[in-house]
Amino acid sequence: MGHVERTLTSTAFVMRAHRKAQVHSRSPAPKAATPGGYTFILPATKEVPRRLLHPRKKTVGGRIPDHVVTQALLAELGEPLVSSTLLLPDETEPSTQGWEIKERLDHVVDAVIDSGECGATPTTVVDFSQEEPEILRRGAGDTSLFE
Repeated sequence: MGHVERTLTSTAFVMRAHRKAQVHSRSPAPKAATPGGYTFILPATKEVPRRLLHPRKKTVGGRIPDHVVTQALLAELGEPLVSSTLLLPDETEPSTQGWEIKERLDHVVDAVIDSGECGATPTTVVDFSQEEPEILRRGAGDTSLFE
């Protein structure tokens, strides 16, 4: 089993590529676009902890970044990570430099992994929770795969 397949398998309890994700014949399932610059909204399974669910839609967003350090962490842990973009109060752009994050937040976090520039371009968000995939935000991932 390849690295991406292992990563996808390990995230299966958080998000499942529902059959609905394959309904649109021109649209590949999320697996075909990973790892990459996408966030996929999928119907949540019963295994997803309630605090990770959208409160009204019972969906969950998941992504598999194409970043060597993230891929290594996922492979080593064998399970998904919960993360978010670091947008500090009164800031308009997310923090992406590890040294800067450590300098500003070292007193309130356990660790900062500086893996170099990660970029600030947001992911492309595709909702697969309905019959047809819907692009909710255009970003780093190529949207033509889902149009």
